[in-house]
Amino acid sequence: MKTEQVDVLVIGAGPAGTVAASIIHQAGYNVKVVEKQKFPRFVIGESLLPRSMEALEEAGFIDAIKAKGFQQKYGAKFVKGDALCDFTFQEQFTPGWTWTWQVTRADFDKTLADTVESMGVPVAYETTVTDIRFNGSDSITTVEDKDGQQSQIAARFIVDGSGYGRVIPKLFNLEKNSNLQPRKALFAHTVDVRRSMADEPNRITAVVHKKGVWIWIIPFATGVTSLGFVGDPEFFEEYPGTDEEKYRALLEAEPYTRERFRDVELVFEPRILQSWSATTDKFYGDGFVLTGNVTEFLDPIFSSGVTLACVSSQTAAKLVIRKLKGEAVDWEKEYMEPTMQGVNTFRSYVMAWYEGTLDTIFFKKDADPLIKGQICSVLAGYVWDMNNPFVKNHDTALKRLVRTIELTEKLKSNPEIE
Repeated sequence: MKTEQVDVLVIGAGPAGTVAASIIHQAGYNVKVVEKQKFPRFVIGESLLPRSMEALEEAGFIDAIKAKGFQQKYGAKFVKGDALCDFTFQEQFTPGWTWTWQVTRADFDKTLADTVESMGVPVAYETTVTDIRFNGSDSITTVEDKDGQQSQIAARFIVDGSGYGRVIPKLFNLEKNSNLQPRKALFAHTVDVRRSMADEPNRITAVVHKKGVWIWIIPFATGVTSLGFVGDPEFFEEYPGTDEEKYRALLEAEPYTRERFRDVELVFEPRILQSWSATTDKFYGDGFVLTGNVTEFLDPIFSSGVTLACVSSQTAAKLVIRKLKGEAVDWEKEYMEPTMQGVNTFRSYVMAWYEGTLDTIFFKKDADPLIKGQICSVLAGYVWDMNNPFVKNHDTALKRLVRTIELTEKLKSNPEIE
């Protein structure tokens, strides 16, 4: 069997894999990417966050992405009935990027993969990993191409950025269930001819349909808008018929979408995604590191997926370079802990969203500008800024704030209470 020798094998050609591949390649190492699917391919996760821009910039991808003319994104809007909360990234507490993009992921991911290939990193598409054998940190990976031909890749280190494929966790039984409740999404791309009825297209809109059920609305530069409903699986059983009949009934049931998307043309039949939350026991091992969705994917709300993918790969790539140079790397302290800091911060906000805690905060009139800016930084992806109390104390700060808001409102309505 043919064996190829590389310094680093990267599994997956999505944002996680390409960011890692580029940074490691720029350091002078021989990198190869293997990808199970053929690109372009459809995937959700279409709304980026400003923090991802730092990783994309270090990887050398910004100019290539700009050339594609994707819709620029300057904030996020939340709607509940007549109440509205609009976050503009320019008001964020943490210094950094104040804009990013809303992208069709098929085009975005292919742009990253094409760019890393143009740098001199080979990308083998339609190539499946069937086996990995480790000898210390060295490894032999067996892959199979679309024609069924097998070959081997000998590597000094492996970066697994395989996303939902979760190659190493599945091969080595590292998977475990997330503590988040299973949810389901019903979504499609729509030809958004009534977009002029809406507000500015340069932000994602999240609509609270009912407690635990929300809608994403992501306008693209092409005039197409991604729109999906997310909720408990049982919620969708309330609507009979085909997936398209359910989808159109849901559009009609929500006042915010009823007029704009009535009888809207669909680019493709509505699709279902469910039971997406998963994690692993360990994000690293002797000879490998897991990045992006392979570590943990939380939920579509707050668009954390691509940011966690890019930033974890950015961090991992620098540690792999140090490892290859013979330096000591404390993977627990330098990778696992900061990665979990980001994941757990987003997790607190995801849980607060579904519990309704964030409704009280987002839709409060006359919000404190400092607090709004601090929360805006989290929504911009700056979940590693420990100077931000809503990051440092992510598990308690939101609940404390809600108690303060509720007490203040109670005192206003009952001035005799001391």
